[in-house]
Amino acid sequence: MVEAAVYQDGVRVSSPGTLADTFRELRRAPAGMAWIGLARPTETELLSLAAEFDLHPLAVEDAMEAHQRPKLERYGETLFVVLRAARYLDAQEEVDFGELHVFVGPDFVITVRHGAAPDLSAVRRRMEETPELLKLGPEAVLYAILDAVVDGYAPVVSGVQNDVDEIETEVFRGDPEVSRRIYELSREMVEFQRATRPLVGMLHGLMAGFTKYETDEELQRYLRDVADHVTHTSERVDGFRQALTEILTVNATLVTQQQNAEMRALAEAGFEQNEEIKKISSWAAILFAPTLVGTIYGMNFEHMPELGWNFGYPFAIGLMGVVCVSLYLIFKRRDWL
Repeated sequence: MVEAAVYQDGVRVSSPGTLADTFRELRRAPAGMAWIGLARPTETELLSLAAEFDLHPLAVEDAMEAHQRPKLERYGETLFVVLRAARYLDAQEEVDFGELHVFVGPDFVITVRHGAAPDLSAVRRRMEETPELLKLGPEAVLYAILDAVVDGYAPVVSGVQNDVDEIETEVFRGDPEVSRRIYELSREMVEFQRATRPLVGMLHGLMAGFTKYETDEELQRYLRDVADHVTHTSERVDGFRQALTEILTVNATLVTQQQNAEMRALAEAGFEQNEEIKKISSWAAILFAPTLVGTIYGMNFEHMPELGWNFGYPFAIGLMGVVCVSLYLIFKRRDWL
């Protein structure tokens, strides 16, 4: 248990140290309200609360297991709300999500927090500083919690907007790591959508029951304001996801263009290299021809007809020239030279 308090007419009358003391103090306070805050509670603590406040077993099971989608369910006189809070971590440039379960009954509010967000101690201080709002009862506490969760989305939206702007710059700068960053941010936006979209319907559901449950008019205005903020945030998140999809498409196009340019450059380099090889091979063949003739006439055989021939030397030189010129003309015709 993080903190527990019993309130009467919007003022704290006791601060019990245990759940048993809280139950006892609440029974002593006529028209009082208990606000119990838990963080990753044990099964024993939840079962104790369930027995005292007659909490539905399905709701208690959800609170134990966590990893629930945002939802609002009513079990008799008890309202069970699941919220997904979020906070932006500047150092890591990522979004951290927390989970909050809220039980709201006629004379109690129980919060079960899984994660660092939101800071419910700040919510409690705010409510205690405005007793005229706190005396409206458990529904007012639920409003304050909803407002804190929704207000916590604003820094996240701002941080994500900066990330999207940076990613756009990295895409056109050709950063090789940008694809991974786009994927990670897109995955976070999917989680953000799962946190905000159901909340819009939940708040409209609460507003639909204003008349039936005789919700205070001032509280109705506050809840409508929260609903407007949630709708705005949800639309921004949808816009981020769409923008990231388009950025990913642009990045894929730019990568493909870069790969095509590199392949074209490699092909051109290969073509130029082939041309150089042709020239080298042609000159090697031309130079090899006189070498071959000279090698034959340079052999020391006694019975070689040309050795005693008066025109043997001019004939050898001429043969070398004819072969070289012939090869040159052949290679030239084929554009090897």
